[in-house]
Amino acid sequence: MNNIKNIYIMLTHSGSIPSSMIKFYTREPYSHVSLSFDVNLNEMYSFGRKNLRNPLVGGFITEDIASGIYLIFTEATYALYTLSLREEQYMRIRESILEFERLKDDFSYNFAGLLGIMLGHPVNRQNSYFCSQFVAYLLERSGVEIFDKPFGLVTPKDFRTCSSLKLMKSGKLSYFNSEMNIENTLIAN
Repeated sequence: MNNIKNIYIMLTHSGSIPSSMIKFYTREPYSHVSLSFDVNLNEMYSFGRKNLRNPLVGGFITEDIASGIYLIFTEATYALYTLSLREEQYMRIRESILEFERLKDDFSYNFAGLLGIMLGHPVNRQNSYFCSQFVAYLLERSGVEIFDKPFGLVTPKDFRTCSSLKLMKSGKLSYFNSEMNIENTLIAN
């Protein structure tokens, strides 16, 4: 029997101008998707801005909830989901992340892919992703098929409404650590 491992999918809305434009267009509560192997979200992986002052310079990023964009936008909201995987799927995702980290300077943000979303036609460019496309790509590449569309058309809404994902909690991101500490204390007792 295979061991089951969990990954965590974090949906957020920071309130930045680009995220607000996405939220306005999609009419969805969240505009960004990240993946983590850690329920405390000490390290999350996604595609987004590499420079806090310039949203036009983007690519593969490592995030955490206590710094970067989330430190600046204190009103950020979130929804944290868990996804149970077979151990081999989990390990494939981990290996893919290591590859992305090793080649991080070779990746860029797929702005054309956002236009593809609007037109309903995926725009997949080599070494270029937007956040939800990246996480959906990792899942598909690892044999996790939870969407009935190409990864280049997957949006934060698809994660939010996916029946394979289980909502753990949602709210204001600035309260996340205190809420997690309370829950961890309750579980331990």
